[in-house]
Amino acid sequence: MKVAVIGGGSTYTPELIQGFLNRYQQFPLEELWLMDIDPKRLGNVGGFAQRMVEAKGKPFKVILSTHQEEAVKDAAYVLTQFRAGQMEARKRDEYLGKRHGLIGQETTGIGGMAKALRTIPVVLKLAEDMGKFSIPGALLVNFTNPSGLVTEALNRFAPEINSVGVCNIPINTKMQLLKVMENITGRLIAPERAELDSLGLNHLSWHRGFKIDSENVWPQIFEAFIDDLVNNPNPEWNVDLIQSLQMIPNYYLQYFYNTKHKLAEQENWPPSRAETVTEIEANLLMQYADPNLKEPPVDLMKRGGAYYSTVATQLLNAHYNDLKEIHIVNTRNNAAVADWPSDWVLEIPSIISHDGINAIKSEPLPPVCFSLLAQVKSYEILTVEAAVHGDRNSAFQALITNPLGPKPNEAKCVLEDILDTHRDFLPQFWK
Repeated sequence: MKVAVIGGGSTYTPELIQGFLNRYQQFPLEELWLMDIDPKRLGNVGGFAQRMVEAKGKPFKVILSTHQEEAVKDAAYVLTQFRAGQMEARKRDEYLGKRHGLIGQETTGIGGMAKALRTIPVVLKLAEDMGKFSIPGALLVNFTNPSGLVTEALNRFAPEINSVGVCNIPINTKMQLLKVMENITGRLIAPERAELDSLGLNHLSWHRGFKIDSENVWPQIFEAFIDDLVNNPNPEWNVDLIQSLQMIPNYYLQYFYNTKHKLAEQENWPPSRAETVTEIEANLLMQYADPNLKEPPVDLMKRGGAYYSTVATQLLNAHYNDLKEIHIVNTRNNAAVADWPSDWVLEIPSIISHDGINAIKSEPLPPVCFSLLAQVKSYEILTVEAAVHGDRNSAFQALITNPLGPKPNEAKCVLEDILDTHRDFLPQFWK
């Protein structure tokens, strides 16, 4: 079996390697191809990955490549974890927002839109290469942000390729809620016994249920969550909001529910998150270059992305072994949520089997949530159109549709700034 990782020079890669090593008995990987356009970085990260595998008896080969077609040839699974424009482009996204008094963040607001415009054509070219060179039915697992929006593009413009979008927030939430239940019961609870009910879009979802061994424990979870907010001098969420919703919002909803606070945080830059991560990555890459290092360093946790390897390898293992496990992923609605458009990509509990990714029937969100979700989905669809066709009018409309975007009288200036700032990565707009 062959797996290809596009963006193999990512500092996340060693965690992914660890995940494959931990699951080798269930997921008989033979060749893991790490592909990246940056040969120096690929050599650093890839060399460390090879040492990790050799230290465990070399159960599979790690092959490095700067050629995408070669990497995906005969692959059964292709994982994406790249950043178009690398970390410097993320920094530009963040300061784009700050410059215009808007949210500067890599997945929401105008920063997320700029990243999507750069990323979507690259992912669609990958899908095209998979159609030509990968084995029939190969699965594309997209971790590249903005994950849900990128998966929306794949769903609309590469439907012949099996694809799914993945994020580590659902599993992080699950593990956090497990700790809450363990504090309540005084007993350790294995993660496989727990089931999270969550619905929405990537980075725009609401958690609304939790089961242990099929028993509903949401009332206890929610009561503990409210108590924590009430007793916290600086609560993460407004208590009145949470009591009204009777749900726990995805962390990224802070950008929508508490925009003023997030804008105020930006005024303390530098460092922005990109600048902080740049320093973390420089330190990690220096450690990866150590020929004696054969285990992921502790500092990798500073990079973020906890449970990334768990999410990735569990999904591939469930698909390959037809386990019919339930994972929260980004996939096509297909009428799983009644009365919502079937062609929307949602972040929704889904059954993972060898037959594919199938969203589970779910109750729709209440109007207070759906109104925001529908607006953001409209923005996503317009952004996909803009990215694919280099359509400036669709891009303008996407900006004014995004709840975190500029007002119509400011949108043209913002759009010109986005296109000029990332001109080298947006050739479709400069024909």
